[in-house]
Amino acid sequence: MGRACVIINKVKHALRQYNLISKGDKIIVGVSGGPDSVCLLYILNSLKEELSFRLYVVHLDHMLRKNSGKEAAFVRSLAKRLGIPAVIARVDIKALAANGSIEEVARNARFKLFSKAAKSFKANKIALGHNLDDQAETVLMRLLRGSGLYGLSAIQPKKLIHGKTIIRPLLEIRRKDIERFLTSRRIKFCLDESNLDDVYLRNRIRNSLLPLLEKNYNKNIRQVLASLADSSTSDYDYLSKAAARFPEAKKTAFRLKRLISMHPAMRRLLLRNAITRVKGDTRRIGFVHIKELEDLIFNRPSHSIVDLPQGISVRKSLKTVSFYRR
Repeated sequence: MGRACVIINKVKHALRQYNLISKGDKIIVGVSGGPDSVCLLYILNSLKEELSFRLYVVHLDHMLRKNSGKEAAFVRSLAKRLGIPAVIARVDIKALAANGSIEEVARNARFKLFSKAAKSFKANKIALGHNLDDQAETVLMRLLRGSGLYGLSAIQPKKLIHGKTIIRPLLEIRRKDIERFLTSRRIKFCLDESNLDDVYLRNRIRNSLLPLLEKNYNKNIRQVLASLADSSTSDYDYLSKAAARFPEAKKTAFRLKRLISMHPAMRRLLLRNAITRVKGDTRRIGFVHIKELEDLIFNRPSHSIVDLPQGISVRKSLKTVSFYRR
């Protein structure tokens, strides 16, 4: 069996194992033009008749690099050659991020475009090209920044985000195998030179730290980190379902005595869930913030307040702990 067939079979296995695609699905594929997303598009395109689903290509030109226009043209041409409907858009991310994080603004702009395209095409899923190396890098990055179980679950093969089902069929495939697949099929793709810029933490992990760990500590470190993410995802999913059975599961205010008496795992999940209900997500919320909330619960006097990132505050009264926007 050729290397290309092995990868396609791995993707088919992931589709079945994680129930990523069902008959009749309409799927948006986020295509940057890089090797991962191009590989994903080709593989899904090869399976669409067999598995009875439809594809649509979406690309966002962030206008951050001088070659971004060429990449958008490449994706447009690729979609046309494959006969797949495409949406290509441009957003000046640098201008939007004048007072914030470029990475976060770019991520939000992409998701906004994906959601808009999904509504237009009546698509029910969004496929992204994250691979096993991305998973390993994310786990290591979160370890370095400080993370609990939720953070270690990192990139999940299937996740509901703001009502949209995100799927990642390549999550168990190495980056080097993706590149070999493309080379063996003589499939062209774009290279993002910003991946070589070590000003970003992820790039330093990718270009320096992971190769060091692989060479001097564990040659299978990428798989080890990916397995840690997989295990953490299962554990977190189980705990989440258990936490959902608590009467407080959908609240943003809790009885203080109830929080004190809970098992720490359940208490921390309920705290995270409350943040999500007020804020919409838990981005920029780390384990250090959850520990600070526990310090508020157990040690600080009534009427104390903890201010969390992005305008969220938590107030302790004599009998309750309440989450709100400040």
